[in-house]
Amino acid sequence: MYNPANMMNPYLFFILAILILQYLLDLVVDVLEIRSLDPLLPRAFRDFYDEEKYAESQKYTRVTTRFSQIRASISLVLTVAFILIGGFNLIDLIARNFDQGTIITGLLFTGMVYLLSLILSLPFSIYFTFEIEESFGFNKTTVKTFVLDLVKGLLLTIVIGVPLLAMLLWFFESTGEFAWLYSWGGLSLFTFVMQFLAPVLIMPLFNKFTPLEDGELKEKITTYAQEQDFALEGIYTMDGSKRSTRLNAFFTGFGRFRRIVFFDTLIENLKDDEIVVVLAHEMGHFKRKHIPKMMITSLLQNGLMFFILSLFLGNEALFAAFGMENISIYASLIFFLFLYAPISSLISIFFNIFSRKHEYEADTWAVEATELGQVLVSGLKKLSVHNLSNLTPHPLNVFLNYSHPPVLERIKKIER
Repeated sequence: MYNPANMMNPYLFFILAILILQYLLDLVVDVLEIRSLDPLLPRAFRDFYDEEKYAESQKYTRVTTRFSQIRASISLVLTVAFILIGGFNLIDLIARNFDQGTIITGLLFTGMVYLLSLILSLPFSIYFTFEIEESFGFNKTTVKTFVLDLVKGLLLTIVIGVPLLAMLLWFFESTGEFAWLYSWGGLSLFTFVMQFLAPVLIMPLFNKFTPLEDGELKEKITTYAQEQDFALEGIYTMDGSKRSTRLNAFFTGFGRFRRIVFFDTLIENLKDDEIVVVLAHEMGHFKRKHIPKMMITSLLQNGLMFFILSLFLGNEALFAAFGMENISIYASLIFFLFLYAPISSLISIFFNIFSRKHEYEADTWAVEATELGQVLVSGLKKLSVHNLSNLTPHPLNVFLNYSHPPVLERIKKIER
């Protein structure tokens, strides 16, 4: 049982304050988001939305927002309770009972924490998928697919996550004061390699990727890519309808290994020219060097995180805050994440600011390159309508959480 005297621990006070303040901030944002819903259909969408469908999109925003509030409330209570009763110490004692080396013990400790988190989040995932998404016509996931995804995810965590974590633990256990630098380099190399391996080894475990059939659409995409001197390894469709009716498209890989992937739902619901201009938008990110810029920024963020982590390894007061009987490198990694949360949130805000700027730039590039501005507008409207996007998000929510500008703002800039 946790010692009440530890409530005076400054690290514990800071961590609890951050958890509560983040929860309250999210709650305020959620309330503002619901209040910002405008029952009057925006004029720009009157040729795409009917009143009934628009009302459904607002209902979807209310339902998902309230669901996130309930989930966040339960998560806060469980997290605080787990810290105060010494839950991390109990898991650590269980891991140490296996009497293995520090790295194996660290893997067991981290694995049990991860598994507990997964078990607690599972009911929310099930309800969201099979109740909320189902009721709004999005869900196509069967129970079998859901279970298989869960099992595959766990196996990938073991096959990929365990060696990666073992590497990081070894660096911090064995390489001295520059361990943070080696860890940063190791994680950076791993991330780079995964950019090439994920599309061909991991993603096909969850979805079927099929080369786009020969025809007018493929010809238009190929011709446009050649005109822009944009190398593509292939053009694929993905069976996104296996899990959801949502529309999407994305690039994977780099250089001559780049491939464009369209959800089958996107091809079914958008016209050929709309798909081409969506491709042009994604191509704009590459042409404007957004991808390497964000990767370098992310790389620097990871370096900062590992450096700050190195300053707190083995901090006795931090371990006392969690009621730990033993100090370890592996527990430091998890406890540090609580301390790093405010910095992570601030960095996320700046990432979102740059990401929204990049989206505008990609839109501009697509319009200038294709001269199909109204077609892009049409595609954006269809995506928003089909995905029941909130057309009138509150500015604070946009500032804190949106990686893409609100669709009405994007349309205004395109039509200028």
